[in-house]
Amino acid sequence: MIIIMGVSGCGKTTIGKLLSKETQLPFFDADDFHPEENIKKMKTNESLTDEDRLPWLNNLASKIEEWENNGGAILACSALKESYRKLLSSKTENIFWVFLDGSFDLIKSRLEQRHNHYMKSDLLQSQFNTLEEPNYGLKINIAKSKEDIIKQILLNLND
Repeated sequence: MIIIMGVSGCGKTTIGKLLSKETQLPFFDADDFHPEENIKKMKTNESLTDEDRLPWLNNLASKIEEWENNGGAILACSALKESYRKLLSSKTENIFWVFLDGSFDLIKSRLEQRHNHYMKSDLLQSQFNTLEEPNYGLKINIAKSKEDIIKQILLNLND
């Protein structure tokens, strides 16, 4: 099981889909599992609370267990806090974490170029404020090319 994490706009979905092609593992985006109430809040530039996230994280933990039992998967999920990551990994210990790290300015510029996504650049600062960087897994600077990021992940997966 591979979880690609980081703030919104860091490239989790893009990298996850490319990695899925390389590994033949199915790709899932955690955003697709948000309850409608959470999406409505984010569309109005309202930050989610831990209480808002709890049902979503519990559902994802069950999905992760299911995917792991079926050969694994790749999940793009912000997983900004250690408590979120603990909950996500509560049903399996076999998770390879990839943290896509980048500067506020780079990610903000990417978010401003996005269309048809409920996460707007206005909420980016709250994501950086919430982020608790993991001291495990693979940390990759997103200033690298997509191809270099995929190569680095694959090299570390095979170690």
